[in-house]
Amino acid sequence: MAAREADEAAAVESLEIADEVLVQRIIEGKTNEFDVLYERYFKRIHRFVSRRMANAADVEETVQEVFINVLRSLESFRGEAPFAAWVFGLTRRTIANRYKRKRAETIPLPTDEQEAALGLGEDVPGEADPLASYERNERLKQLQRGAERLSNDQWELFRLHHLEHRSIEDIASQTHKTRDAVKSHLYRARKLLLAP
Repeated sequence: MAAREADEAAAVESLEIADEVLVQRIIEGKTNEFDVLYERYFKRIHRFVSRRMANAADVEETVQEVFINVLRSLESFRGEAPFAAWVFGLTRRTIANRYKRKRAETIPLPTDEQEAALGLGEDVPGEADPLASYERNERLKQLQRGAERLSNDQWELFRLHHLEHRSIEDIASQTHKTRDAVKSHLYRARKLLLAP
């Protein structure tokens, strides 16, 4: 009976301890305190991850990977922001890294349907693969952010070559630029579009 009351008292005390204090204790070697952080954040992180991934097995693996990353990275927590913000930032990076491991080296340009979605900001209907859907949405967001950084000239050249599939020679002739100038503008436009 006394052991049960002691466990309940310890549980109540752990609920009252600030995250930052728990982090410091864990760093000092009291690794059993990590259980408190785990219980405190598990449901929230699970909900956060499950909204971004459809496959239940991937969700479970990702949540566990998040907590492994949290434990490994605790010493890098500086307390400049609330611990919850730090944990969810780490969660976002973990999700992104899982997709990057599966993602090809290059970022393909959108199809005609995706192009329409780029202008409308809507999802493309009928895409069943959640990974492909997530990657497409991330590429579209990246392209939208990048498009704002392009000059009118860069956007026009990019549109002609990548969206209308016109050749470099044809674009050079139409815009009265050299082939090298067109290539240079396209290279810079792609860098701006794909910049984080």
